[in-house]
Amino acid sequence: MKRRVVVTGMGAVTPIGNTAEEFWNGIRAGRVGIGEITRFDTDGFKIKLAAEVKDFAAKDRMDAKAARRMELFCQYAVAAAKEALEDSGLSMEKEDPFRVGVSIGSGIGSLQAMEREHKKLLEKGPGRVNPLFVPLMISNMAAGNVGIQLGMKGKNINVVTACATGTHSIGEAYRSIQYGDADVMAAGGAEASITAIGVAGFSALTALSESTDPKRASIPFDRERNGFVMGEGAGVVILEELEHAKARNARIYAEVAGYGATCDAYHITSPAEDGAGAARAMMEAMKDGGITPEQVTYINAHGTGTHHNDLFETRAIKLALGEAAGRVKINSTKSMIGHLLGAAGGVEFITCVKSIEEGYIHPTVGLLVPDAECDLDYTVGDGVSMKVDYALSNSLGFGGHNASILVKRYEA
Repeated sequence: MKRRVVVTGMGAVTPIGNTAEEFWNGIRAGRVGIGEITRFDTDGFKIKLAAEVKDFAAKDRMDAKAARRMELFCQYAVAAAKEALEDSGLSMEKEDPFRVGVSIGSGIGSLQAMEREHKKLLEKGPGRVNPLFVPLMISNMAAGNVGIQLGMKGKNINVVTACATGTHSIGEAYRSIQYGDADVMAAGGAEASITAIGVAGFSALTALSESTDPKRASIPFDRERNGFVMGEGAGVVILEELEHAKARNARIYAEVAGYGATCDAYHITSPAEDGAGAARAMMEAMKDGGITPEQVTYINAHGTGTHHNDLFETRAIKLALGEAAGRVKINSTKSMIGHLLGAAGGVEFITCVKSIEEGYIHPTVGLLVPDAECDLDYTVGDGVSMKVDYALSNSLGFGGHNASILVKRYEA
């Protein structure tokens, strides 16, 4: 028998709030966290906007000395994980640390370290490169640092599937608990890639919005959409085996009911045009959860604001849900916080949990001009207060990676 898995803690660092509560309050207020880039001089860049984290001080969220040996993406991960652990009420002193694991991914790792040390190499020679350059840069250090800082000695993994990283990381943590590899997992994603090389690279790919209006830059499913806005941050949750959570009288936010993962096997950047791969991931998540398309209340779409993603994801939802696709509520959290890349799935999973907990589905902010080919219910205008029993969270990544997580209202 597969073990049941529940959500008992949440933590977030985002462009609209540096805790899960601040983030959700920003969502409820329809706040857009996009503004002019401050991390580097954008002179000569076509891209002027990003969704940066504001007023984050690592020394206030963790040991200051330890923070100095972490790059920004790791600091975000540790801050979010610490918050999630505190929120869960779990005491590591009372746990077998080898039964508590970590599954936190980063799509890229530290571009800041790459830029900084490459400059030293060119200007001062190889002998001046930081001896810690590699362990500072590599993407698995988000999971590694969380394990070190929180004393979690169980399975510690780093899934890297570009923009699907956060969702895959939560899905693999869910599976780890289901089949007995762990009793508790800290799971999610972290990213901090708003750097000159990061923005230049995505810009060269023509993936980023060139808008200079923060309210019309990240506009998923809008006919005038022209790319995504790069964001940053972290979203981490504590997943726990149900009986373990009940034994310590934990507060249970929601239950993870299903997980689906596929590959388009089509193109290194574009999703499959018919949406078949993403559709199959959703179908596998529903099958895993033992539900029909008619039972899905809400879908948190990948919804990046690129032409191909939004069109092909719309086709995928229609393919996966059939006639029920027209009745499900859909939105894109990226309309407010931009695209957090490897962290997106973690933060959007938290959005699904909060939507179930509070019975509120936020609007796709900034969606003003309907697209005839994107013709589903993307929650235009105001948010909707309604009971949410089942929510799907979708993430799609370069390379054809598709992941879908099914979250449900917890019932004993």
